[in-house]
Amino acid sequence: MAEWITLGTANAVPDEAHANTHFVLVDGDRILLVDAPCEVASRLRRAGVSPWEITDLLLTHFHPDHTAGVPMLLMDAWLQGRRAPLHVYGLDDVITRLQQVMALYRWENWPEFFPVVFHTVPAARRAEVMTTPGWQVLASPGVHHVPAIGIRIDFADGEVLAYSGDTAPADAIVELATGADYLFHEATGAMEGHTSAAQAGEIAARAGVKRLYLVHTSTDVAERSRLEAEAAKAFAGPVVVAEDLFRLVVGE
Repeated sequence: MAEWITLGTANAVPDEAHANTHFVLVDGDRILLVDAPCEVASRLRRAGVSPWEITDLLLTHFHPDHTAGVPMLLMDAWLQGRRAPLHVYGLDDVITRLQQVMALYRWENWPEFFPVVFHTVPAARRAEVMTTPGWQVLASPGVHHVPAIGIRIDFADGEVLAYSGDTAPADAIVELATGADYLFHEATGAMEGHTSAAQAGEIAARAGVKRLYLVHTSTDVAERSRLEAEAAKAFAGPVVVAEDLFRLVVGE
C-alpha cells in the first residue's frame, strides 16, 4: 500500500493556501517526490514526510515553479547529515540545467556531500523511468514551452495513476493515461503550452480514466469554482478540483 499526496495544486502563482503543483508518493522506505518548487520542504513537513528521507526525485520540466526548491532541498539534507544517495530523474534538458545551477552554487565544494545519482529519461512515449517491487513509473513527452513529461504509475495490484505535467492537450499524454484509475491533469487555462479544465475533461474521456483531478490551477476562488463544471461537460466520471495536502491511498 502506498500514499499519493498532493503537496501543492497552484499554477505558477501560489498563495498562502496553495503551493505550486507537486506531489509525493510514500511507499514504506521508498519515497518519490515529483517536482520541487520553493515550498517543497515545508509542504513535505506538513504532510508528515521528512524532506531528508526522500529517496527519489522526478522533475517533469525545468521551470522555476517545478524545480526552484531543489538546491535548498539538497543543501538542507546535506546540513542535516544525509549520507544516503538521492536518485534524480528527468529529461536530458532538466538534468543538464540542474547540474549547471548546482555548479553555480559550487556544490562540488560542499564537504562530505551525499551522492546524487542522475538518471536521464528518454524523450519517448512510455519511457521507463523507474521500477520498484510495488510500482513502475513510465513517462511520455507533453507539449510545453520547454521539454516536459507526464508520468504514469502502474501499481502491483493493477491500479494506475497518471499525471499530465505541464502540457497543452497531447495525444502522447492521452495514450499514457489510458485506462488510469486516477488522472491528475493540469487545468491552467486554454493558452500556449497549457490545458483548460474543459480540455482536461476531454482528455480524461478519451483516455477512459475513472477519476479526474484538476491541478496546476488558478488560486482565485471564483475561477476554481467553475473548473469542475467545465471539465464535467466532456467527462462523465467524478471530477475533483484538488486541494493541497489531499491524500490518496493507492496500490492496495
